[in-house]
Parts: sequence; C-alpha cells; structure tokens
Amino acid sequence: MVNRRSVTALSMAVALAWSAALVAQKKDDKKQTDAQKKEIQDIVRIVDGVTAGQPAPNDLGLAWMHEDFLKATGNKEYIPFTVTYDASKATGSTVSLYWRVVARDAAGTAAVTLPAAAKDEKKDDKKPAPPRFAYEDLNTITVTPGQSGPARISRAFTVGGGVYDVYVVLKEATSQQKNAPPPKASLIKQTVTVPDFWTPDLSTSSVIIAQRIEPLNAPLSPNEQVERPYALGMMEIVPAFDLKFSKKAELSTFMLIYNPKTDAMNKPDVTVEYNFYTKPSGAPEKFFNKTNPQALNATTLPPAFDMTLGHQLQTGQAVPLASFPDGDYRLEIKVTDKLANKSLTRDINFTVTAG
Repeated sequence: MVNRRSVTALSMAVALAWSAALVAQKKDDKKQTDAQKKEIQDIVRIVDGVTAGQPAPNDLGLAWMHEDFLKATGNKEYIPFTVTYDASKATGSTVSLYWRVVARDAAGTAAVTLPAAAKDEKKDDKKPAPPRFAYEDLNTITVTPGQSGPARISRAFTVGGGVYDVYVVLKEATSQQKNAPPPKASLIKQTVTVPDFWTPDLSTSSVIIAQRIEPLNAPLSPNEQVERPYALGMMEIVPAFDLKFSKKAELSTFMLIYNPKTDAMNKPDVTVEYNFYTKPSGAPEKFFNKTNPQALNATTLPPAFDMTLGHQLQTGQAVPLASFPDGDYRLEIKVTDKLANKSLTRDINFTVTAG
C-alpha cells in the first residue's frame, strides 16, 4: 500500500470566477487612448487575416501547452489554459495578449455569429451589438527581463460544451517613433473539444496535477482572477505540466466530481480508488500499488454539505514517489457512485526518475 497525504480538504463551495468578455471589459471606450484603440484594432486585424487565409506570424515563439475543463455556472464550462512564449525575443517590457474562441458547427467549420442588422439604427444605436464569438478577451503581460526558457501564461474562457477554435495572439505595442521596426507578433490556433458537464451523467473535471495547492484568505477579485485562473474559491492550484518527477517529489492530484446521485439529505455516496500501474518498455503494464480508497458520503463529508446548494465534491491526494522505481507509470482513478451503481475512470501517465 502506497503511503499518501490527503489533499481533499473538501470544500463546500468552490466558486469558479472568470474574466469578463472583451466587449464588456471595453464598454467605456472614452477611457481608452487612441493608441490603445489602435492596438486592439491591430490585434483583431491579425486574427481576421489568419482566419481569411493569411500566414500566422510567430515572432515570439508562442505555443499552446495545456488546458483543463471544469464546470462553471449557467450551463457553461470553465477552461483555464496555458501557453508559452520566448520572452528573450521580446523587445519591450510589456506585450498584449488576446484570445478569441470561435464555435465550430456540425460540419467542423467556424460558426461566427454576426450581429443582426438593425432596422432603425437611430433607435438601436445605444444597444450593444451581439457578440460575434463565443468568447474573447485581452490584457497586458509584463515581460520578465532576461528570462531564459519558455515563459508561461495562464488565462481562461467560459463556453458551453462543444468544439471550438481558440486563437491566441501575443503582440508588442506599435512604436510611435518614425521608421521604427514593425512590432513582433505571434498567433496560434488550437482546436478544443469542451465536455458538457450539465447532463445527469456521472462525470469529473480534468485531473489537475499540482505543484502545490495554497489556501486563499478571500476569493480573488475579477481582475486578479484573469491572471490567476487556477484560483478556485478559497484555494489556488499551481499546476505541474511536466509529468516527469524525481523520487523526492510527490504526485499531487485534484479533481471535482459532478452529478453523483444523492440521498434524502442531499449527500452523495462515492468511493474513489487510486491504482498505480508500471509501464515497462515493450511489455504489458503491471499493477504496482494502490492507496486506501476515499469514501465521500454522509459520514465523511461536513454536516452542512449539500449538493443542491452548489457545494462541490472534490477529491485528491499527494503520493510520495520515494518508493517508486525509475520508470513510466499510469495512475488509474476510479470513481464509483454507489447510489447510482455507476463508475468511471480517469488516467494519468507520468514518469519517475532518480534525478
């Protein structure tokens, strides 16, 4: 039996916040300078050009790294994502980051929602135009001088279940000096399939592998949440994206469980099992070890826990890797809803090294 440290710390309300859409964020254009307005126009022009068939620039080495899926509110899902770029290629102290999310239709093509034409422009000129995209946002990134290696940026968007094209642009500000070189810019496109957590079926969020999980004194403000999308209510997850661990490390997991059946007290009866398998090169995998199953029910949950009040059922643990021989592994997490007689599994592949 593998020793493990529980990191469940069951929260009765994991609140998911997210940044406002660009249209809402920019609702008072009078507060923007002419240079800021032009910067937004230049960025949007880059995306529109690429969607029309122009080649995508990548002066800053922008690359997609990872995304996670969690349940939000209002039949939406919350998708924190991470990109990397080469900070050494930036010439200024800041760059603009823009991300646009476009839904695909059943045929797999971008389905842009265009604003309806107003019958009476004078009558409707004060009404904001409907959004053209499922989501878009923009903010400013501070470049760390002398940073070596890929720099990471995490942001998020909220959409319903479905298939989307995500466009991310990183761009330097346009210089106002005469004969200045053109600003560096990068654009990447990533297709993301977002699960629908709003069905009655038993489901889970992504399994997030954490470097650490830190408590917060209070939920973040909307502006703070934009730059720290892995802050969930009263805690913040620092994700680990490299799944190669030394023996001195721990494998720390976090996951939310959605739609379990509940009893008369609105509490679930769920068991979570963590089973580890070795993956020898060129040979079938073998069972290695397991931790004690976690029971999430009326006996183990806080008395005030109530699924009908939006309380979130979460699970996770931190497993020391000192006893793991060097090699590749698969962690199988099995979630069993005893009341519904249903189960599902989630898998994580990772590597343990002596270093």
